[in-house]
Amino acid sequence: MNSLKQENIVAEAAENGRILIIEDDERLANLTREYLENNGMSVAVEGDGGKAVERILNEQPDLVVLDLMLPNEDGVSICRRVRPDFHGPILMLTARTDDLDEVLGLEMGADDYVAKPVHPRVLLARIRALLRRTQSGTDPVASKESARLVFGGLVVDSAMREAWLNEKSVDLTSAEFDLLWLLCSNAGRVLSREEIFSQLRGIEYDGQDRSIDVRVSRIRPKIGDDPMHPRLIKTVRSKGYLFVRDSAE
Repeated sequence: MNSLKQENIVAEAAENGRILIIEDDERLANLTREYLENNGMSVAVEGDGGKAVERILNEQPDLVVLDLMLPNEDGVSICRRVRPDFHGPILMLTARTDDLDEVLGLEMGADDYVAKPVHPRVLLARIRALLRRTQSGTDPVASKESARLVFGGLVVDSAMREAWLNEKSVDLTSAEFDLLWLLCSNAGRVLSREEIFSQLRGIEYDGQDRSIDVRVSRIRPKIGDDPMHPRLIKTVRSKGYLFVRDSAE
């Protein structure tokens, strides 16, 4: 292969996303890496949970695929430790199917959660969806006419991907911001879980995934909403969620 062609491949891979896989199953990690690289991504692998935090923070990849069960340190702990200083998407991958594991991962800041075994095409689709959300100008929920929405002391800016409450920055994960923006930009209208899933993840709601509910419960206290008696983000029974237009004014 000539050097120019090699340089073009490397450049294309970097443009399509730098992925760090934290997975101790060497065979699975290598198969996943090969598949993602064949689809234009640049991929690195780490099999030791004890080294994962340092690699994530030092390398700052575009996305982390993080296994839950790892030697020396588990995925939930790793996610919790890196989240304050790593702002890219974290896709948690695990063989477990317990709802508690999913909730823990999401509460620690994971952006998506996929149970093994997962088909490579499905994993690739989820990775691409997460990368699109975080790349400037490609976020489907940030395509509204106004880049900044104001509700009393709450300000949400889609261009900067930041929110402020009474002029203080609100600490939101990438997935939490996307959900907050989607709700705010549709203030006064009930959004069903099906619609939220379609907008944010590009997949159909299976009727069981709790990630949206977990994120709403995390967002509420961050924006000054009462988790027990919410006035900003209301749960509409059997329908979905409603951001109340006038409640914050």
